[in-house]
This record gives sequence, C-alpha cells and structure tokens, in this order.
Amino acid sequence: MIIAGKIYLNDSILYRMARVPRVIRVYLFHWKEADAPALIAHLRKAGFAVAWRKAPPKVSELLAISPLAVVIDLSKLPSQGGSIAAWIRGTKSLRHLPIVFVNGEPAKVETIQKRVPDAVYTNTKNLGAAILNAIKTQPAHPVVPPQMMQSTRSTAEKLGIRTGDRVSVIDPPRNYRNALGTLPQNTELVEDSTESCAVTLWFIHDAAEYRAALPKRRTLAAKSKLWILWSKGHKDGFNGNLVRDSALRFGLVDYKICSINETWSGIAVAVKKAK
Repeated sequence: MIIAGKIYLNDSILYRMARVPRVIRVYLFHWKEADAPALIAHLRKAGFAVAWRKAPPKVSELLAISPLAVVIDLSKLPSQGGSIAAWIRGTKSLRHLPIVFVNGEPAKVETIQKRVPDAVYTNTKNLGAAILNAIKTQPAHPVVPPQMMQSTRSTAEKLGIRTGDRVSVIDPPRNYRNALGTLPQNTELVEDSTESCAVTLWFIHDAAEYRAALPKRRTLAAKSKLWILWSKGHKDGFNGNLVRDSALRFGLVDYKICSINETWSGIAVAVKKAK
C-alpha cells in the first residue's frame, strides 16, 4: 500500500538558496499496519510527502520513489528496523539516503545507534525537524555496519521454538540440524510430516516449486507458526522480496524475519486477516 500526500514547502531551510517550492519525499518503514496511519498523518501535517507499505520495497522500487530520507519506526520489531538500516547502508545505490529512526525502547535504540552512528534518532514530536536536519547534515561517507543487531539469543529462541515443542521440518537440507543449533529440552523434529505442529520450518530451494506449493502450505500458517526459509546465496535471484511477494499473493503476510546462520534466512508468515 502506498499512502502519499503533497504539501509544498516554500523557502525551507533545505531550499533557502533555490527560493522555489519543493516536495520533500520520505519513505516510512513501519511494521504495524494499524499504527502506521497516525505517523503518516503526523508527517503529512509537518509538510512531507510520504510513501509506505508494510513489506519493504525492492531496491528498484525505492529508487523510483526517490525519497530524500527514510524514516524507520522502532516502536515495533526494532531488530527488523536495524536490519533495514543495514540493508540500506549495504546497498551501494541506497547508501547515501539519510536515515531517521523514530521512537523505540532506549536500550534497543542504543544498540542500533552503536551500529549506525551517523543516523538521526528522535521521537514523534521532533520528527519533522529531525528529518530536515538529517538531510542537511547528510554524511559524505556513510558508515556501513559490518553486521547489524548481533544477538545473544539462540536460533531456537529466534524461531520461537520452546521446551517440548514438536517442530515440523519440510524439505530440509542435509545439514539443517547444525543450522538450528542447540534446541530446548524435549524438542521433537518431525521431517516432512503433514500433521500440525507448534512450529513449521519450510526450507525452499526453487522459485517455481515454491510458488506451486504455496496454496497447499497456506493452511499450515493457520495452525502453526510457519517459517519460510531460503538460502542467502541462491543464484537465480531467489531472495526475501520474491519469497514475501509470492506469499502475499496467497494471502500470507510476513510479521518477523530471522537470520538463521550465514547460509539461511527466514520470514514468519500468517494468514492475512479479512478487513
């Protein structure tokens, strides 16, 4: 979903030399659909044109929107917000974009700030001024984080696997047990089972096979915590955007991301609620 509003700024601090009306476009990363409109309305009232959708855009989409800054909300899923910042800084064509983080718990914000020191950190009240300041003081050589959001949590904790859980594993690679690491006590892994389990790990290896299997796997998301896992080094363009966009076509929305290890990434999906 794209929400856009245009309010022209005359003689802003950014364009004082130009003396002509300009639109300041920002792209908002926000993870809770119910809360995003309030922040969008605040930005529009402050004089910004805002683009937003729950699923992160592809590089080409973000470049087409051509924002002057990105705003990342940290009130929900701060680790995902940190990952987005790392993605922006790690993508050459996006690296120059000023980043503004808004809200979030102080301890978690501090963790991100250590990794992205040249971003601007603020709250909703001061967001408009913070965006203008971020654009005005845009760093010439942005810091590229070597690794964002290092976590002390185990892979099992990231995936929501708890003591005594039965975990369904679909199409697993040969060494997947090593990738999962140490599991909680009495965890039972059930390979290629059709029964409902607390957590389902679906490893995907081929784009066409993945799309074909989605209608069948969709039912699992209503009964289980369904993770879709893909290889980071896939050579045919198989990446998180493809996984997410394909799932959305079948009414599955992502609500959490996880880096399993250096090889595997994943998103957790749920059946989209009817409005």
